[in-house]
Amino acid sequence: MKAMILAAGLGTRLRPLTDNRPKALVDVAGQTLLEIALRRLASFGIREVIVNVHHLADMVVEFVRNNGNFGMRIEISREELLLDTGGGLKKAAWFFEETPEPFILHNVDVLSTIDLNRMLEFHQKNRALVTLAVQGRKTSRYLLFDEHNQLRGRRAGNHPSDPVNSAADIQALAFSGIHVISPRLLGMLSEEGAFSIIDSYLRLSSQREKIVAFRADEYYWRDLGKPENVAQATQDVERQIVQL
Repeated sequence: MKAMILAAGLGTRLRPLTDNRPKALVDVAGQTLLEIALRRLASFGIREVIVNVHHLADMVVEFVRNNGNFGMRIEISREELLLDTGGGLKKAAWFFEETPEPFILHNVDVLSTIDLNRMLEFHQKNRALVTLAVQGRKTSRYLLFDEHNQLRGRRAGNHPSDPVNSAADIQALAFSGIHVISPRLLGMLSEEGAFSIIDSYLRLSSQREKIVAFRADEYYWRDLGKPENVAQATQDVERQIVQL
């Protein structure tokens, strides 16, 4: 199985930690965010990964090279202009050519214990196009799912920003930045330039493609997009609440 780590963002929310380094190289308890993500993917048997880069990209390339690619095949997808999550994946689509099995798309700035094997099994059992790890926690942006765990819309705060059909039970859930994707999705990304992958998911869901929720409430998860969250994650590691 292959994976992509989304690491090209500017890391503006992480300033001043990202004043002189990319967010992928921000440190948590002695390990960079990129190293944490790579080692986690490797623990599930993933040995081929592509990482998109933009801000201070050469530092990421040097870090990977100096660490012997962490014993993995690691490719770099350079973005001269930021392409957002969807555009970044579309640019890196060549990496997944002739890949018959699903692959993982993973934000670099999240720390979790979500079981990727269970998530993959769920994805395959449901014959989904995309499976999204979600939790029932507070967030500024929600994804909306119906009683069949099918994506139906999204919501910022209390205001829906996409129409939701008349499904009986709509659940507002927080996305965790981890996707399992069937490779046939790549041929369906009709959007161009910089675009959010969530926009593509909503479009495809409206066309009755299966974009489904994997409930991951039982697992540890923390966003590492702000300095205070990085500090809290470091404390969690030191207190052995979570292991790297």
